[in-house]
Amino acid sequence: MAKDFTTRAENYSQWYNDIVKKADLAENSAVRGCMVIKPYGYAIWEKMHDALDRMFKETGHSNAYFPLFIPKSFLSREADHVEGFAKECAVVTHYRLKNAPDGSGVVVDPEAKLEEELIVRPTSETIIWSTYKNWIQSYRDLPILCNQWANVVRWEMRTRLFLRTAEFLWQEGHTAHETREEAEEETRKMLEVYANFAENYMAMPVIKGVKSPNERFAGALDTYCIEALMQDGKALQAGTSHFLGQNFAKAFDVKFLNKENKLEYVWATSWGVSTRLMGALIMTHSDDNGLVLPPKLAPIQVVIIPIYKNEDQKKMISEKVASLVGKLKAKGISVKYDDDDSQRSGWKFNEYELKGIPVRIAIGPRDLENKTAEVFRRDTLEKQSYDFDTLEKTIENLLTDIQKNLYERSLKFRESSIRKADTWDEFVSLLDNEGGFVYAHWDGTTETEEKIKELAKATIRCIPFDNPLEEGKCILTGKPSKQRVLFARAY
Repeated sequence: MAKDFTTRAENYSQWYNDIVKKADLAENSAVRGCMVIKPYGYAIWEKMHDALDRMFKETGHSNAYFPLFIPKSFLSREADHVEGFAKECAVVTHYRLKNAPDGSGVVVDPEAKLEEELIVRPTSETIIWSTYKNWIQSYRDLPILCNQWANVVRWEMRTRLFLRTAEFLWQEGHTAHETREEAEEETRKMLEVYANFAENYMAMPVIKGVKSPNERFAGALDTYCIEALMQDGKALQAGTSHFLGQNFAKAFDVKFLNKENKLEYVWATSWGVSTRLMGALIMTHSDDNGLVLPPKLAPIQVVIIPIYKNEDQKKMISEKVASLVGKLKAKGISVKYDDDDSQRSGWKFNEYELKGIPVRIAIGPRDLENKTAEVFRRDTLEKQSYDFDTLEKTIENLLTDIQKNLYERSLKFRESSIRKADTWDEFVSLLDNEGGFVYAHWDGTTETEEKIKELAKATIRCIPFDNPLEEGKCILTGKPSKQRVLFARAY
């Protein structure tokens, strides 16, 4: 396969699209704004799903499933929530089709209008809290720690594969608690789970913080987030965790009898990540040769390619490699032995490099004689011959080193892309010429935040948890400010 795609320097956006399509991750579907996640792309998502699911269960959560359709009246119950999602909702109005009288196909049957329209799930707070009303009567019923793996629909007009599509996959956690303190602790705990996953599985460094009031989830009292930086200097929100207070409990009248035998409203959280993480993974690590995958999320961690001229050589190599494959699999390492005769070895090298396989091993007759194998690591594009008899341990160590190197490389880039601005001109110049994260003072008002967004196309990504207090003046208005916040242009 020829690597005939655009480089990052030529056109970063096109480079991203080329990798998604040429590495067989996803493609546009016949439905405008929706995507088909191809088997290889879905295999990566499954690795993400499985790791996160394990982490959720380790923190006491259980999976459940709630309806795809939400009665329209449910969204009206929480004012901020409906305002936040109203413009993105897909609405079901009828329940039946019929043949067109002129034989041209099918049409909506006007007699089959629903008494109440149904909203295709944009998020599940309302349908879940209407359910929790039936589950919760006493403090003994709390906490409820539920997670749902599902698809959602948010009607996007300008879409990009994985990053922004009308339908996407995600998980959404929804928990119910006896006290405010428990709910706030849960919100922070789940953000830590996301940060742990991003850094230790995706090898993607993140900044943890709280969103400004203007950027909060619709219906939340606080939204916590992890923010990552892509190679083009733009930020990407990689996960959010919301403290919902008692807003949804009040909207759906979810009360419990506390230990003093008094009725009070339940405290709530919600939290989620989506297939957007696939876009983050691509843009954090990949290069002009194609996809680069951290070993922990690679569907195939090691590919072994035999080099031979005849069937006898192929048989000898296959017999020699069989024990290595068995040993690696026994250690939980995913291995593919590609002895397919329909493609030449050079094509295979390009194909697996494009698909981001962390380690490639090539072995031919001469290697058999020398008791060696040529090993290629995808992160550095380096090749080296290793002793075949110790290859099992070499590969194990190499996968660990690649995972670590990808994180350290991304962290170094992120750290070199964080700057401070004290004036408006300096702020705009940094965004225009350098990109990345910019720490700057803001006067704390929504009006100023919106004006900065309008003028500089940059948003407050978060107020980092470890942000020190520092007296200063807002870069736009000159009004007093007590700390810097993190700005960036973003996806």
